[in-house]
Amino acid sequence: NEISSPSQNMESVILEKAPKIAVYTPKGKQPWDDAVTLVLTYAEIPFTAIYDEEVLSDQLLLYDWLHLHHEDFTGQYGKFYSAYKNVPWYIEQKKEAETLARKLGYSKVSQEKGAVAKKIRDFVIGGGFMFAMCSATDSFDIALAADGVDICEAMFDGDASEGNYQAKINYSNSFAFKDFILERRPEQYEFSDIDMTSKRQVPMDKDYFTLMEFSAKWDPIPSMLCQNHTQLVKGFMGQTTAFSAPLIKSNVMVMGTCELNGEARYIHGQKGKGMFTFYGGHDPEDYQHQVGDPPTVLDLHPNSPGYRLILNNVLFPAARKKKLKT
Repeated sequence: NEISSPSQNMESVILEKAPKIAVYTPKGKQPWDDAVTLVLTYAEIPFTAIYDEEVLSDQLLLYDWLHLHHEDFTGQYGKFYSAYKNVPWYIEQKKEAETLARKLGYSKVSQEKGAVAKKIRDFVIGGGFMFAMCSATDSFDIALAADGVDICEAMFDGDASEGNYQAKINYSNSFAFKDFILERRPEQYEFSDIDMTSKRQVPMDKDYFTLMEFSAKWDPIPSMLCQNHTQLVKGFMGQTTAFSAPLIKSNVMVMGTCELNGEARYIHGQKGKGMFTFYGGHDPEDYQHQVGDPPTVLDLHPNSPGYRLILNNVLFPAARKKKLKT
């Protein structure tokens, strides 16, 4: 009776069945490289690791929920070139990506990753649920918008980029972002002006974002995705930390913002019959995760509000769809 009372911002939602979960991650990747893999393992939620071969052979049809984390769908190897081009792991990962692309019938990694992005797009349009964090958010949208356009410089794909490629970007192809300007400099650790990392100037002790409050009775989807024991969540950095608010499409819902600079940290939208959620940052309990950092020990953070948002997204596809549509 208390839940159903009009004076209470509460609603009950039936969870019907556990969703079949796929995590897009390369073979041999360590669990702590990905906050979602880490928390799924900690929470004992079963998932299947898949990568390009599975996606391109239409195996996404087997799953309800797909997660992407620290990935680069543009074929620029995470824009790590300047800092890591001579480091063995970067050289090896580049070689492995090129070998896989050729095996799958593509002459360039950018073309193969673009094909993967389009398969994921089709998965969502067909009714799937996609959750992305860190650089998988903006690089995914950029790959869709740059479909058929060579935006990679020679050190990434062996030849120069197309002339005036910025003018050829088709923003109608992207999920969440519009009017963004790509970062042309290969030595710059950034994909575009979507990401706020280098522009934000937010002190660590004041880096928090606020979850929006929605009507549980009338807006069950964002209410489920934002449910937490606190509305104020500690911020955390990533290659893609947060999203520039003016570059977010008008039909995309902003669910979490940093009040100091207005950046969006947590957004949600619909595409076809499916839905997507983008969450900025790399690891909710590691403020500035660096290459080679030790893994986060989740036993030390059992009530993490930042990790709670990830688990909300895992629960969401289990909810009774008829209830959500009303």
